[in-house]
Amino acid sequence: MDWQYLVEDYDRIRDLIEQTIPGFENYNQRIRHPGGFRMPLPPTERIWPTATGKAMFSVFKGVHENVVVEGEDVMRLVTLRSHDQYNTTIYAMDDRYRGVFGRRDVLFMNEQDMAAQGLEHGDRVDIHTALPGSALTLEDITVVAYGIAPGTVGAYYPEANVLVPLNYLDEESGTPSYKSVPVRLTLRSKEIRPLAGGR
Repeated sequence: MDWQYLVEDYDRIRDLIEQTIPGFENYNQRIRHPGGFRMPLPPTERIWPTATGKAMFSVFKGVHENVVVEGEDVMRLVTLRSHDQYNTTIYAMDDRYRGVFGRRDVLFMNEQDMAAQGLEHGDRVDIHTALPGSALTLEDITVVAYGIAPGTVGAYYPEANVLVPLNYLDEESGTPSYKSVPVRLTLRSKEIRPLAGGR
């Protein structure tokens, strides 16, 4: 494989992807369309590659294993990755999926939850883990109004990992609970930093 030849023009790489992966036909033309193109995802097209052609669901007991923390102000933190990220490797400070550019110090929050807590898009908060005996905090994070489930807030991984206690994990698999950490927010400042994204 002539790697140098490929990296001299990324269209050549996309040509190879088109030849290899179904759903990437006319890749070079579609990638130039404003906003890009939607990658194929069978469930969003209601295509289920099962024997019956129907979706199959399983119930797992873990849904009831979350530690219950009292208080109307308690939210569930989910950590997430940005568009320009692969696992813990961050390639750029942009997240075109969510309209945030040039930064990662943000907390995605439902507008109704923001109103209930007296917060506005652009406010700066501190996030505190709300587990008994925990004093973990992530400071000076900018609130971004976003269509996330009520009662849930989202922050980037690995930055928000500091809010996940080392012993807060699934008992069976040992996986840390990066998708369900009870947290509380405190207002740090109403002084708004320039924010290029949101909503």
